Amino acid sequence: MIHHQQAGITNTPATLAASRKRAAALHIDQVVVATTTGQTALDCAQAMPDMKTIVAVTMHAVDRTIHVKRPSGMVLAPDPERLAAARAAGVIIYTGVHSLGGAVSNAVHQQFGGAQAVDIIAATYKTISVGTKVAVECMLMAADAGLLDMQQPVISLGGWKGGADTAVVLKPAYTHRFFDTRIIEFIALPRLDGDATATDLRPIRT
Repeated sequence: MIHHQQAGITNTPATLAASRKRAAALHIDQVVVATTTGQTALDCAQAMPDMKTIVAVTMHAVDRTIHVKRPSGMVLAPDPERLAAARAAGVIIYTGVHSLGGAVSNAVHQQFGGAQAVDIIAATYKTISVGTKVAVECMLMAADAGLLDMQQPVISLGGWKGGADTAVVLKPAYTHRFFDTRIIEFIALPRLDGDATATDLRPIRT
């Protein structure tokens, strides 16, 4: 497993390279990748051309046009041109209800407040990395859409604010069978998330 020093988009090339190597070793031919603009989906297709199935899950199932900040500036999300290029490279693009945040439970939270069980699950995954939560969520969404071979493991990639800094090998499951999901191994993981700094790795004194 590779450890990135910090979460973020700059880790994408190393995460994809490690995922490709591990996929070959484990004979895995399906991958799920989170993409906001479509760029990570395209990067994945170019880095892993031997994959039988690449499913890119767009993380903005919303009814408005938004832009996100990237190293190149503000980018439309999703970007039709980037998604078109990814599709041309063989990627299946899927957008749907977010399994771990964005379904009816999200409406309940906004209307009435309080944490839902799914919020606790999502927050728990984030204690490993934001990308871990995203990777599991995207796998569930792709499974529910009938886009995965459920009898085979899948590599799923997620990240923090763009790109991919986390990659996991999963035993896939449908959302309604969530607890059948298994994280078999981590391929890539950031040591620090978000705006954390190296000082946050100092040992805790008792």
